[in-house]
Amino acid sequence: MANEVVRWEPFNEMVSLRDAVNRLFEDSFIRPAAWPLPFEGSAWSMPVDVIETKDNVIVKAAVPGVKPDEIDVSITGDTLTIKGETKAEEKFEEGSYLRKERRFGAFQRTLTLPANIVSDKAKAEFENGVLTLTLPKTEEMKPKAIRVTTKK
Repeated sequence: MANEVVRWEPFNEMVSLRDAVNRLFEDSFIRPAAWPLPFEGSAWSMPVDVIETKDNVIVKAAVPGVKPDEIDVSITGDTLTIKGETKAEEKFEEGSYLRKERRFGAFQRTLTLPANIVSDKAKAEFENGVLTLTLPKTEEMKPKAIRVTTKK
């Protein structure tokens, strides 16, 4: 066994410029941790609220910048799917972006509903960038009151 004395080179322990730039791009684009919208794959997915009432399941989805006729809603069994696409704005002839955070492209969100739904009676309303789906529950899924009587 040879005992060697190795000279310490402090500059060898410093991060190279290439490594620093690679880490910057990986943290910013490959793993976007602080993006305001949740991600599913490469396309963004809209945030939703799901509310269950006695008679309905209400789903509210934020879809700003999308026209109501460009949204596709479908129910298959207990699965709700909302799809659409946001269009990119035209390029500016003069000037350039100082910041560009809004996402454009196709989106899709699939949810498992907590109850059986009568899809023929479902209603969809769109106001101020919020899609509200009112999905009536089937009769067997609605709570039933049982009257309690005393025995004589």
